Amino acid sequence: MGQFLKYVFASMLGFLLVCVLLLVLLIGTIAAVSTSFGDKPTTIKDGSVLHLRLDQAIVDRGEKSDFNLDFGPFRGASNIGLDHLLEDLDKAARDKRIKGVFLELTMLNAGSASAQEIRKKLLEFREKSGKPIVAYSEFYTQGTYFLASAADAVYVVPEGDLDFRGLRAELMFFKGMFEKIGVDVQFVKGSNNKYKSFGESYTEKEMTPANEEQLGALIHGIWDEYLGAISATRSIDKARLNTIADSLLIRHAPDAVTYGLVDGVKYRDEVLDLIKEKMGLDTDEDIAFTTLAEYRKSSVKGDDVITGTSAAKNKVAVVYASGGISSGEGDGESIGSETLSAAIREAREDSSVKAIVLRVNSPGGSGLASDVIWREVELAKQTKPVVVSMGDVAASGGYYIACAANKIYADPNTITGSIGVFGIIPNFQELLNDNLGITTDGVKTNHYADLLDVSRPMRPEERELIQTYVDKFYDTFRSRVAAGRKMTEAQVDSVGRGRVWTGTDAKRIGLVDELGGLEDAITAAAELAGLENYRTQGYPEQEDMLHELMKQMNTGARSWVQEEVFGTDAALLKQFEALRSAREVKGIQARMPFEITVY
Repeated sequence: MGQFLKYVFASMLGFLLVCVLLLVLLIGTIAAVSTSFGDKPTTIKDGSVLHLRLDQAIVDRGEKSDFNLDFGPFRGASNIGLDHLLEDLDKAARDKRIKGVFLELTMLNAGSASAQEIRKKLLEFREKSGKPIVAYSEFYTQGTYFLASAADAVYVVPEGDLDFRGLRAELMFFKGMFEKIGVDVQFVKGSNNKYKSFGESYTEKEMTPANEEQLGALIHGIWDEYLGAISATRSIDKARLNTIADSLLIRHAPDAVTYGLVDGVKYRDEVLDLIKEKMGLDTDEDIAFTTLAEYRKSSVKGDDVITGTSAAKNKVAVVYASGGISSGEGDGESIGSETLSAAIREAREDSSVKAIVLRVNSPGGSGLASDVIWREVELAKQTKPVVVSMGDVAASGGYYIACAANKIYADPNTITGSIGVFGIIPNFQELLNDNLGITTDGVKTNHYADLLDVSRPMRPEERELIQTYVDKFYDTFRSRVAAGRKMTEAQVDSVGRGRVWTGTDAKRIGLVDELGGLEDAITAAAELAGLENYRTQGYPEQEDMLHELMKQMNTGARSWVQEEVFGTDAALLKQFEALRSAREVKGIQARMPFEITVY
């Protein structure tokens, strides 16, 4: 009886603790929402400094409501919209109350192309406004230093460091693990898709020569862009920069000063004193910093008459396509064929929309869903100009939905191309039969009724049949690109075959038209439509406050659990999620083989 009561009391205590935790989370959430929505527009003091940390995930499109869940397991769940950041830096350049920017960097959670767009805007801020940017960090990663190098002055803590040693691409291969548990991943790619390597992570133990060739070209291209950007602002020859990295000459903070990558070693209080001096602020008072979130809620007098604001009647629609591509509905983190098609169609049918910009940031996904979206882009192009802006990645299915546009922009470090297709069919026979003792049996009405049965290996005629499906879809993909890019199918095939390219190389081989970011694409769309005074409108319609709140809570809690439970193995979990995502997509797939992150 005593043991029974002990379990009862333990259960009651656990239930009570859960209730208390939920109550605390609810109160915190209400407080966060109240803070975000109850405030009036931010009042910016004269002599303020825009304080940029950029330590949250940077996504193409910012949330409609701009609230942050910054507590407990939800810390870091909110993100920074690249569109908002670019707009606010433009606004700060015009704002006489803002005397400069303090770029205080820790980590940068953004892709290479997004980082390029931010860096370009920082340089534009300096040029247009004449206001200084001061960068400071305890430790610069290669990613954060890339942004910092756009500043007028760069400082690091005396005992800090600057990581400058080049790039390395590393892939994870699971064939050995699958062999141990008795799973055979059957990968069927286009007959001529030499570089289509998505499935190789599950079917090989190391890179194939073709994959090593394309991945080597990618990271060398990104590194060359990286060195070129730093060389231009720090006045250090690219060859010299490469030598510094190759020999690991920066091993302590003072070394970064010696070799010209930073301007001095200083503690934060010393940097703040220097900011006051550079920006003409009162040395006896604290600096009036304004964060990005605060500045977002402010306005600049006279902005209502500036081209591109809400005063204009004509519109350029910016349709955001971010995430993997699948059939059905999507959201801000995934592309659903129904949702994105409806958004493009809505922009096409709106008479006040004179041009459309499709912002693509996608590694691809379902071939069928990609084709459905392509059709809507093709229809839209028949009524008004359509310009594509490629983000960090617009590859495979991401390129498929872009190729019909009138004009394509990509950042130099955008990863694009990957014109190829594949199918994945796992075989669990050994796992089920030999390792788990599970057998399967069944009856069927027709010979191919058990096609794609995962409890056995494919029969030769089944593999031949699936190969036919894959090759046919590749032919369709190739023809779509040829028509959109005004190339022959042979020309597309010569740059296709599943190979990925940087934006710079993609322009050279004709897969994109111009190098530039989202703002360049919007300007080009407006010019094609003959617009001088216009405003932008984002599509699809963003979710309401409650949906955004629940999404942020879910994303934050999931990230916290992954970090706490899996730690450094979270990358492994991500790979399994990618395989599951690929396996769950019905039909042929057009998906990029890997991700590249610059740390």
